Amino acid sequence: MKLSVLLFAGVAERIGQSNIELNIDHAATVNELKEYLAEAYPEASTLIRSSLIAINMDYAPGHVVINEGDEVALIPPVSGGEDHTHSSDSIQQTHSSDDGLYSIGYAPLSIDETSAKVITANHGATLTFIGTTREMTGDQRTVHLEYEAYIPMALSTMKKIGDEIIGKWPGTRCAISHRLGKVDIAETSVVIAVSSPHRNDAYEASRYAIERLKQIVPIWKKEIWEDGSEWKGHQTGPWDPEK
Repeated sequence: MKLSVLLFAGVAERIGQSNIELNIDHAATVNELKEYLAEAYPEASTLIRSSLIAINMDYAPGHVVINEGDEVALIPPVSGGEDHTHSSDSIQQTHSSDDGLYSIGYAPLSIDETSAKVITANHGATLTFIGTTREMTGDQRTVHLEYEAYIPMALSTMKKIGDEIIGKWPGTRCAISHRLGKVDIAETSVVIAVSSPHRNDAYEASRYAIERLKQIVPIWKKEIWEDGSEWKGHQTGPWDPEK
C-alpha cells in the first residue's frame, strides 16, 4: 500500500521534510502508522507518538484503518525549538470557506472586515475577539511569532466550530479569520466575530469559539525569542479524538 503522510511544524523540522512517501505491505491502523514512523525517525519519535493523525481532514482514533488513497496528516501538539525556521511570508494568498465566514492567510487581518461578516439587522449584539502577539510571558521576551497551518483542515474545523455554535446558540452567527506567517509584537493573529439577538449568547459563543479553536484547529505558532525558539500547537486542550 502506497501512503503519503503530510508533516507540519516541529515534526517537519526534525525530520527535514514536509511529506513522507511510504510503501506498507498491509493495511495499517492509525496507531500502527505512528509506531512505524516513530521507529523510522527516532529523532522525532517522542513527538510522533504524542501527535494526532488526521485522515481526509478528520481526526482519527487509533484503531481506524488507513486505506490507500487517504489523505493522511500527522498533527503534532508541541515541539521543542530548532535553529531552522520555516517562513512562508512570501505567500500572500488568503484561503476562505465557501460561505466566506472563515479565512486563513498571510495578509494582515482586517478587524472591521471580519466583524462585518456577522452584523445583521436582526442581531442586537456583536462581539469581536482580537488575538495579538504578546511581547512578555513572565521573564521571556518574544521577538515575533510565525504561524503555520494545515490549511484545508483548518478551514473545515473552523467551519465545524461555527456549526457547533449555531447548534448551541440558535440564530448566532460566527466568523473567524486567522493569520499565517510572521506576526510581529502587537499585530493581530486571529479575529473571531460573533453576533446574536442577545448579548449573553454572544459572550458565551465567543469564549466557546476561541477555546474550541485551540483544541481542534491544526494551526501552530513558533515563538521566536531573543535566545531561541519553540513550536507550540493549539492541540493541547482537554480533548481526545478517542472520546
